[in-house]
Amino acid sequence: MATHSSPSPAPAKPGTAEDLAAHKATYDGFLAFSTAGSLICLYIVVALVVFRFVDSPLNLLLGFGGILIGVLTSVIALRMGGKWMMPVAILVLYGLFTAMNVHMS
Repeated sequence: MATHSSPSPAPAKPGTAEDLAAHKATYDGFLAFSTAGSLICLYIVVALVVFRFVDSPLNLLLGFGGILIGVLTSVIALRMGGKWMMPVAILVLYGLFTAMNVHMS
């Protein structure tokens, strides 16, 4: 059997300050990744509308470009600590631009 040179640290006891801090950090990370994932899904939904309903020779560029910009802005916002105004504003502009192109098609 293997012998360990140092014992593993004991887990924090429930209800202690260490346990609550770890729980809050885990919960904040979950919320941040859930928000980023939801925004990326919305960018993909708008891109699917572009692929199907925009009759333009550049609809593939517009669709994949929107997905790429959406993923990049969501990752940047995630790294900035959850400042979601930029990706949400770009999503709204992307959606309005798509709606305008669908209406003109």
